[in-house]
Amino acid sequence: MTDNIHATVDEQLRRTRQRYTRGRRQLVELLEQAERPVTIPELMDIGASQSQSSLYRNLAILEQCGAVHRLVSTDDVSRYELAEELSEHHHHLVCSACGRLEDVVLPPAIERALVRAAEEAREQRDFDVDSHRLELVGTCPTCA
Repeated sequence: MTDNIHATVDEQLRRTRQRYTRGRRQLVELLEQAERPVTIPELMDIGASQSQSSLYRNLAILEQCGAVHRLVSTDDVSRYELAEELSEHHHHLVCSACGRLEDVVLPPAIERALVRAAEEAREQRDFDVDSHRLELVGTCPTCA
């Protein structure tokens, strides 16, 4: 799957007249390996070889082209993950104490219920829903 991800990101960057540099490729690989959305300090801890300013700049470019999604949690800290088109459809568990985000894939029956709820919202408000996101807010095991 990694080769497909790299080809897709390269194409997304080219559409915005950007290059798929070694640093951006490394960021995509680190985000693909991460099991949850990560902060810039966490990216540095897991092996990003760029300076912090380069990480910010490259993540902003990857976000602009649609390859990366930035999430801001309850602690107002940005966390980054690959865009859903490059990974799998999922939702997030959010710790209200520390802001940690965890990915969670819901069972198909719940996903179908969410799709039905989106359809109901569309009918009620005449609003076309393209996708949905669900955040479950609570306390992680570390903060409990």
